[in-house]
Amino acid sequence: MDILLSLPIASYFFSTSLTSWSTSLNLLFFYMTWSTLVLSHSPLKIELLGVLGIRIVFWLVPSLFFLIFDCSLPSLAETIKFKGSSALPPRDATILSKLLGLALLNLCLESALQAGISLGLAHLLQTPVFRSSTTLPLPFQIIKHILLLFSAREFLTYFIHRYLLHGAATTSNKPISSTLKNLHLQYAHSRRAPPIALTLMTDHPVPFLLHRFVPMYLPAIILGCSRASGLHILTFLGFVLLVTLEETLSMSGYTIVPGILLGGIARRNALHYCSAPASRSGSGNFGSWGILDWIHGTSLGKDVMSDVKDEAEKHRLKERGEKKADDMGGFVEEGISSLRRSARNRKSKAR
Repeated sequence: MDILLSLPIASYFFSTSLTSWSTSLNLLFFYMTWSTLVLSHSPLKIELLGVLGIRIVFWLVPSLFFLIFDCSLPSLAETIKFKGSSALPPRDATILSKLLGLALLNLCLESALQAGISLGLAHLLQTPVFRSSTTLPLPFQIIKHILLLFSAREFLTYFIHRYLLHGAATTSNKPISSTLKNLHLQYAHSRRAPPIALTLMTDHPVPFLLHRFVPMYLPAIILGCSRASGLHILTFLGFVLLVTLEETLSMSGYTIVPGILLGGIARRNALHYCSAPASRSGSGNFGSWGILDWIHGTSLGKDVMSDVKDEAEKHRLKERGEKKADDMGGFVEEGISSLRRSARNRKSKAR
């Protein structure tokens, strides 16, 4: 946890919005903290404890908070849930303890598998998978790598979720596909209702690792092992942070998730979980962001392009509102100036 707290990522990414002297102090503080962290901990330790800390702080803690809120104030919670009261978590303590135990088990398995892969690759390549030098990556490089990672994650999530966890079994893959599909439907889709944040890790371990871990970790491993560019561990941790926040909010089942795009992801997740158990094959919304669902025609409800249009319209309305406010301000200012000129003219005539 001390490693996570030693990463002032926000000050590095958003420092340009501050004044020049404050920006310089933040960057200096960040560099000193990061240098101390890199020199005092091994790259593998930074990677593993950093990811585990992010998962605990930005998924486990909010999930437990949402769960307590839903169970303590159900009449209030149902007003901000997709499908109302049907989206509330079960009130049975035994069921909730089993869900929490499964979620913690999957979290431990995810960390153990990550540790095994990173340790094995580091031993094989004779170098850590992710760069952890005191030299910070450039902002442009961070943005480029994160866009690549999100694109690869969307691709893997869609095809794994659609064809392995919900797809129809063929002659060649029938045993494996049927097993994965049944396990996923039995655990992740055990009830026909929008998910809760805890549902993110309450799938069977095998479908969970395929659905959540592989799309997030495999592209990072490939990019990290690339000698041409390499992936800085700070960029990887930032990517994990963004993914975890997105997953936690979009799986919460709330209708008040901030942002049109993120709210659209939450709505599509709710529709997927409500529809899949009925058909036993899943009728759509397999991707993370909905882009490939839109391309392949598997979107349920409003697709991602509708969300983009709504976001653009919101900004256009904001710009028009600002323009009208500016015009109104100019009109008022011009009126005040006219009154002042009239008053001066009257005074001149009186003299």
